[in-house]
Amino acid sequence: MGESPTGNAGRESGGPAHHASSNGPIKCDFWRDWGLGVSVPACDGVPMSARDHGPQPHRAPFDRYRDVVRPEWIDENDHMNMGYYVVVFDWATDAWLDHIGLDRAHKDSHAVTTFTLESHVCYLRELRCGAPLRFTTLLLGFDDKRIHYIHEMWHGDEGYLAATNELMSLHVSQRTRRAAPMATQVTTRLRSLHAVHRRAAPPEQAGRCIGLGTKP
Repeated sequence: MGESPTGNAGRESGGPAHHASSNGPIKCDFWRDWGLGVSVPACDGVPMSARDHGPQPHRAPFDRYRDVVRPEWIDENDHMNMGYYVVVFDWATDAWLDHIGLDRAHKDSHAVTTFTLESHVCYLRELRCGAPLRFTTLLLGFDDKRIHYIHEMWHGDEGYLAATNELMSLHVSQRTRRAAPMATQVTTRLRSLHAVHRRAAPPEQAGRCIGLGTKP
């Protein structure tokens, strides 16, 4: 996957870099050829958070965010650099946080945000330039201050699983920069979501520890 992470992978999820950047996640509504030799999402340039209004039906897994492997993400191995897997997973996290009620309007009005406590990426298949990407997210657990979930990154045309990203997010007060309980409406929505998501089988990568026990 390449050894040097690139892009803004180290930033906190949902931070200003996402919303101010023209290179950030965008809502993909239809398909066309971008001159890359494959059919990829053609996007209207409107951030997802500006287009997805109101609560969505509870389904497991959450399945909304889409993207495409961009030319600037390709490294010397002629595939998507490992750092950009983290970048685009972070954008999938933004879509997930919007879905559970921690969208920009809520964060601004309650002076809260989220920090990442832990993140584990499994790189399973390479992705080439122009590959359409589909993301699914499963809620694994939560308490009043933390959210545990896992993303799966799929090749949008060929259907194979390319990578997973398991995360633990911490709910934080912007005033104190310390952990803080989530609002009642957020934990209520998480409880309702978890009742559905807990019935779905988690990916085999969930809870996986790094080591030599599993051969490639």
